[in-house]
Amino acid sequence: MIWILVIVFILGLILRFPIAFALGLACLSYLVVKGVPLIIVPMKMYSGIDVFVLLSVPGFILAGNLMNQGGLTEKIIKFCNHLLGHIRGGLSLVNIGASMLFAGISGTAISDTASMGSIMIPAMKKEGYDTDFSCAVTAASSTIGPIIPPSVPMIIAATLSGLSVGKLFLAGALPGLLLGVGLLFTAYFISKRKKYPKHKRSSLRDVANSFVDTFWSLLMTFIILYGIVGGIFTPTEASIIAVVYALIIGKFVYKKLNLKNTQVIILDSMKTSASLMVLVGFANLFGYILITEQIPQSISNEILGFSDNKYLVLLLINLLLIVVGTFMETIAALLILFPILLKVAL
Repeated sequence: MIWILVIVFILGLILRFPIAFALGLACLSYLVVKGVPLIIVPMKMYSGIDVFVLLSVPGFILAGNLMNQGGLTEKIIKFCNHLLGHIRGGLSLVNIGASMLFAGISGTAISDTASMGSIMIPAMKKEGYDTDFSCAVTAASSTIGPIIPPSVPMIIAATLSGLSVGKLFLAGALPGLLLGVGLLFTAYFISKRKKYPKHKRSSLRDVANSFVDTFWSLLMTFIILYGIVGGIFTPTEASIIAVVYALIIGKFVYKKLNLKNTQVIILDSMKTSASLMVLVGFANLFGYILITEQIPQSISNEILGFSDNKYLVLLLINLLLIVVGTFMETIAALLILFPILLKVAL
């Protein structure tokens, strides 16, 4: 019976349905064939999104969009350019460095790609960088967004596992920094081999002035992290504080926000948040069906039957995630696979 769920879901993906609708259609098909009362659909969808910490997701999405439109991205790129622009392939390093800084505000790869890509890719092409290299650097560095806190996927993982959001944020900080440093070295060696351009070294005064100009943007990250990790406020409260802070900075400091563009930003954030919540709801129903069919236990037994070496098991999990991540968006994959792989890891 579980094959109906899998076949309909894969068919939905092939037909290019949104992940949420493919999940919902697969679940509905399974329940109809199984003869389960359809009242279970709204019940499980509501229980999936009726989680207090998920209120922080719309807040962080809105805060990231406000800071992006409020001039944050340009300030961060300018600051990184003063720091790294004089090195060979400096713009690619600026792209990565700016993504690391912006990750501490947006919390998602999509926001990072949209904001950085719209500015950095045309700039890199104009400087003489290859188009494929420019796009690859932007896409790869954007993956730091969900790792360096605050991270929307980590907030969702916390709701699925019951773990502390603050502890997950702390756990992501060092891997995020290591990933960023690794990307910096890789981009540098490629740039050196292809003889990409570099700029004149900025003076200490220019660096200091740029830091002062970017200070209010960077302060937001510190406030969010210190507040959550220090127990001053919850992730949900932190997201609201981030929105208020972004409005104040964008309106009165950078003076890029007005009533007209703020309305557009709020509407875009509402659409993104709504689509994400529908996905969370259907994924919870999908997870309920998997649990009733004891799929996590079966997969766990199969993997552990292959090997009980923890390093080999982690390697298999990572290989699975690489394949799944090729075809599926991060949060969708997280919602579907997290309950299964968590059991395997434990």
